[in-house]
Amino acid sequence: MDRAVNTPHLMLNPSTLPTPSGYTHAVVTSPGRLVFLAGQTGHRTDGSIDEALVEQFEQAATNVAIALEAAEAAPQHIVTMQIFVTDLAGYRDALGEVGEAYRRVLGRHYPATSLFEVSSLFDPSALVELVCTAVVPE
Repeated sequence: MDRAVNTPHLMLNPSTLPTPSGYTHAVVTSPGRLVFLAGQTGHRTDGSIDEALVEQFEQAATNVAIALEAAEAAPQHIVTMQIFVTDLAGYRDALGEVGEAYRRVLGRHYPATSLFEVSSLFDPSALVELVCTAVVPE
C-alpha cells in the first residue's frame, strides 16, 4: 500500500478502492510542523507567465518547491495538494506531459490530491494553481 518514495508519512491505497495514478487515497502524517502554502501559479519571479498549460504547471510546481524550501520543507513532506484548472479537458489531454513535469520537479511522491475545474483564477492568464499542505516531521 505504500506508493510514496522517501516520505516520512504513511501513504495508504486500500485494495478496495480504485488503483490511484498520480495521487494517494489517504495520507497519515508523521508528527511534525504544518506548512500551508498559498496557491502557486505558473508565474516567474518577474511576473511573466507562459501561455501553455504544461509550462504553467511545471512553473507552479517549481514555485511550490521554492516555497517549501523557504519553510525548510521538501516535496516529500506534501500531504495534500489541490489542483485548480480553468480547462479540465485541456488538462486531461496534457495529462502525460503534466505528469512528467510533476515528476521532474516534485519527484514520485504522490500526496492526497484533488482536481477542480474553475471558471477563472485571479490572473486571467493563469490556467493552473496548486495549493498544498505539508507536514515536516519532528
